[in-house]
Amino acid sequence: MALLWHTTEIIMSKPLFPLGRVTATPGCLELLDKNNQAPSDLLDRHVRGDWGIVDPDDAQANNLALEHGERLLSSYELLDGSKVWVITEWDRSATTLLRPSDY
Repeated sequence: MALLWHTTEIIMSKPLFPLGRVTATPGCLELLDKNNQAPSDLLDRHVRGDWGIVDPDDAQANNLALEHGERLLSSYELLDGSKVWVITEWDRSATTLLRPSDY
């Protein structure tokens, strides 16, 4: 079993990067609706550096990506235990909300 890291630090109030064009897969939108979870809540966490529940290596990669302009990946667990990923492209042109199975 892989060790997961959950961001519990105080998150900065200022966005750390632009989201670009925001999209979501139909399956993700259905899952968010089923869990009464607003997409904007996850986007707000993502853009402020709360990567959710990720592997420590992924968290470190995200922190480095902020400095070097690479892809950012957050993973959030919903009330029913399912996961939603939020991915921002390296050039910050787009951010997508999706289920891991949509990838």
